[in-house]
Amino acid sequence: MTNSFRSLQQLAAAIPDGARIAVAQDSCGVSMALTRGLIRRKARGLHLVCVPISGMQADLLIGAGCVDTIETSAVSLGEYGSAPRFLAALRSRRLRLLEATCPAIHAALQAGEKDLPFIPLRGLIGSDIVRVRPDWKVIENPFADAARMAQGGDPIVLLPAIRPDVAIFHAPFADRDGNVFIGRKRELLTMAHAAFRSLVTVERIIEGSVFDNPATAAGSVPAIYVDGIAVLAQGAAPVGLPEHYVPDGDQIKRYASAALSDEGFAGFVRDWLQVNAAADDNTITEGRGASNALTSGGHTVSAHTIAAPSKGAAT
Repeated sequence: MTNSFRSLQQLAAAIPDGARIAVAQDSCGVSMALTRGLIRRKARGLHLVCVPISGMQADLLIGAGCVDTIETSAVSLGEYGSAPRFLAALRSRRLRLLEATCPAIHAALQAGEKDLPFIPLRGLIGSDIVRVRPDWKVIENPFADAARMAQGGDPIVLLPAIRPDVAIFHAPFADRDGNVFIGRKRELLTMAHAAFRSLVTVERIIEGSVFDNPATAAGSVPAIYVDGIAVLAQGAAPVGLPEHYVPDGDQIKRYASAALSDEGFAGFVRDWLQVNAAADDNTITEGRGASNALTSGGHTVSAHTIAAPSKGAAT
């Protein structure tokens, strides 16, 4: 039994201004639906942690004024070009950038999921990125042998753990107990482990438990790590959901062109929110343990009280 099922508006409202949010890369399951929810509610002061990169999602949130800080290895629209709002915000110094590498973000999240204060990573030694990250500390390996020390030492970088306030992503389905199937995208599980709360949009709800089926058990996030679920088909569009539906290249291309100017970006966002308003407003909120009901679009669906307890460290 779960009370995790909520409307899209409830999920967006559960993310406070100033929150540190972990977001997935395009190939893993990007919650574009929740991106719209944050833009609609005019979220402000967010700190995005891209795991380990981002694209249209980050660019939209930056352009809409939702983001003050971004921690990432890259922001790009891929074959459709650079991320216009990201670049404009950097040039105008409206955005604080914490440069990282893909291995660094993954390692720091792994430290977070284990409730470690920091984690060592060797591959950064010799790169310029250490110079622009004063929160990354270079020390001598305390376990280096005498021969290594005699050859000039054995430096290693210590990365502070990343413990996001919230992890958000989109997944193929959840069961009625609140367990979420993510498939092979294991970084989503790391995000859910490391974050204090996880808010997820899914394509659909299935009957039975994902853990009763060997084909889905190993690729699922247990409900204990999921604090809110909203059901919205095509919730990752136009970015796409790998193995389920492809990116809408035409729409991403239109965005890449429109977002080159402030006016074009504002027009794209206005139209994008309007086109999706009916679906977003009628998010299915069904599951077990319904505490009350509401009428939406002429159909009665279950509604649940928001309850988002913090999670402990993964074991």
